[in-house]
Amino acid sequence: MINNNERLEILENLVKNGVEIPCFDGVIIEPSVKIEKNVVVMPGTILLGETKICEGSVIGPNSYIADTTVGRNTKLNNTQAFNSEIGDGVTSGPFVHIRPNSKIADNVHIGNFVEVKNSTIDEGSKLPHLLYVGDSDVGKDVNFGCGCVTVNYDGRNKSRTVVKDGAFIGCNTNLVAPVTVGENAFTAAGSTITEDVPDNSLAVARSRQSIKENWVNVKKPYKRQHTK
Repeated sequence: MINNNERLEILENLVKNGVEIPCFDGVIIEPSVKIEKNVVVMPGTILLGETKICEGSVIGPNSYIADTTVGRNTKLNNTQAFNSEIGDGVTSGPFVHIRPNSKIADNVHIGNFVEVKNSTIDEGSKLPHLLYVGDSDVGKDVNFGCGCVTVNYDGRNKSRTVVKDGAFIGCNTNLVAPVTVGENAFTAAGSTITEDVPDNSLAVARSRQSIKENWVNVKKPYKRQHTK
């Protein structure tokens, strides 16, 4: 790791070459990192290894990027990325983890508390919040609802999930790999998908709701505690 004098010298040289670093606090950039002009590096950002940041992007605050290429006009807020490629016009964060061997195409949106691992996410797709996408190939203009998981590991083998262009993955869907969701297909919220979904189809994989009327009064499962 570089010492503080080296750190400040690197930052000052970057500023002279057209990189905007409004506050040096917590910013660490290794000499091997390449940053084009008109990039903004916010406080608390760490850039390591063979990282490249292209023109017009905003990195941080509080981002950690290692051995990753970041395209033009991309915004990585509170994002960690390792050994991956991130395209142009991507928005990411806060609290995003992009693990190795991931490729994020142009104009993808990755929202808060999302983890992507060993996956490709094609142009215009949206992973808004509370998601795990691992060992997956996601097409263009795909939308994931909140709380979805690609179930890639059965305890022995890791398998891939394919989600084709235009698909809509409903909230709290589990995609149990290996499985394919076809073009423009939908999954209903709360479904656990274990079989391929054809193009233009709706997959519903959940139990029918049943109501046990007066169950609480008969079973008395617990005594309610009322607090003021």
